[in-house]
Amino acid sequence: MRSLRLAPLAAVAVLAAACSSGGAPAATNPIASPTATPSGVASPEAASRIDVMLSDQLRIDPAAMTVPVGRPVTFVVTNKGTTLHEFVVGDQAFQDAHDQEMMAGGGMSMSKDEPTAIGVEPGKTKELTITFDKAGTTLAGCHVTGHFAAGMRAEITIQ
Repeated sequence: MRSLRLAPLAAVAVLAAACSSGGAPAATNPIASPTATPSGVASPEAASRIDVMLSDQLRIDPAAMTVPVGRPVTFVVTNKGTTLHEFVVGDQAFQDAHDQEMMAGGGMSMSKDEPTAIGVEPGKTKELTITFDKAGTTLAGCHVTGHFAAGMRAEITIQ
């Protein structure tokens, strides 16, 4: 009987540990370099710069971006809305994993920035610098509850 009373406590402990993990998606990002940093400080190499707007109309503007392979790209992300938004870069599997993690955490934004993902407060601007390792396409999205499903995403072409 005692073990039955402890089972719910164990489940809560596991959930709390998962939620406090810092919001990092379980999947690894196969396109972005592990040297990507949310600090916004680009390497001394010439970095491309893309201004990105997040809005309460659940849009990422521009909805399509082209970036160079093998060179740092700095996304200058401004939240023009009145609600918290995210800018999460990764392929569909990465987006799906992050979306599931967000749902498990109650749909709130990430608790801290990650190498390929930032949360942006209303009216604020943050920078995310990423070096893409290979050509292809990937996505940027916001996973606050319902935002990604409503179309808050953009396609990134890496050439």
